[in-house]
Amino acid sequence: MSSAGHGDIRRLIDIMARLRDPDHGCPWDLEQDFASIAPYTVEEAYEVADAIDRGDMDDLREELGDLLLQVVFHSRMAQEAGHFAFADVVEAISDKMVGRHPHVFGGAEVADAAAQTRQWEEHKRREREARGETDASALAGISRGMPEWMRAVKLQQRAARSGFDWPGPAPVIEKLQEEIGEVQAELEAVADDPGDAAARARLEEEIGDLLFVAANLARHAQVDVGSALRRANLKFERRFRAMEALAGAEGTALPELPLDALEAYWRRVKEQEGGG
Repeated sequence: MSSAGHGDIRRLIDIMARLRDPDHGCPWDLEQDFASIAPYTVEEAYEVADAIDRGDMDDLREELGDLLLQVVFHSRMAQEAGHFAFADVVEAISDKMVGRHPHVFGGAEVADAAAQTRQWEEHKRREREARGETDASALAGISRGMPEWMRAVKLQQRAARSGFDWPGPAPVIEKLQEEIGEVQAELEAVADDPGDAAARARLEEEIGDLLFVAANLARHAQVDVGSALRRANLKFERRFRAMEALAGAEGTALPELPLDALEAYWRRVKEQEGGG
């Protein structure tokens, strides 16, 4: 663990200022703007989540640093443009956290976590009103910048607070089966006429509906969509790499094999893992 003083945020702020120095800075850093850095910000957030998922605390420390660098980078560019500085970012989030937790920093009381969530949303609504935002919808304020699967869950959660929700997983599964049928119908339409742009647009829409309902099923099952998909991705990657290793050990490569042979390798890997 670092000794006192070595973790001073001012050092990182000074480093970023040096990197952005017009005369002596780094050419790459100087070329960047908010739009060019934004994808890295999103990527670093996912790498933090990945380190948490793997339980790797050393990697988590490093990835949190990378994510913090993104905040400092954006703040430095904003300061150069005369908008705000890092200290303003810290002050704003500190004020927000105090304001949204009156049960901790004030005399208010909340019964449980669910009540706190409702109170949090009410605080956010009042903040939007104070900024002059006129959208009174229950769906107001849901960012369009987040991953779409995450936005789907947010939309569903907000709609559920207004009573627009299925009572449990069973009807969601029925809806999922209905959506699969609609996807199959559009796949047939595209197969009949691959050049039909309207059919392809309908297919995209139906697959979108299918994914939306799948996210809703996860929500009703109290399963985090992102975590579930990460686990599925990791499982697929692990098994595919094992297939490659098996094939290599037997003197062949996957691209050289027909589909039935690939399926046989997949089944062998699954049997070795004892999983589904």
